[in-house]
Amino acid sequence: MSEQPAPADTARQQLDPKAADAVRAYAARTRANADQFAAVLEDIATNGLPSVEDCAPWEELREAHLVRLATQRPAVA
Repeated sequence: MSEQPAPADTARQQLDPKAADAVRAYAARTRANADQFAAVLEDIATNGLPSVEDCAPWEELREAHLVRLATQRPAVA
């Protein structure tokens, strides 16, 4: 990105209302995900790492996530 500020007289292209709502919804989801991630990091900083027995293996997490993705996407014939 350029380090020079954009000219003040440059007009911005406005989004249509549906697109603006979609961008706001995406921003809200992103903010919620960031807040959740920050809470986990703060918990680790306060309480330390959880014990191995309390954690799920990454392979199980991956497989569960792949199943969720497969159910969200319709099958291609």
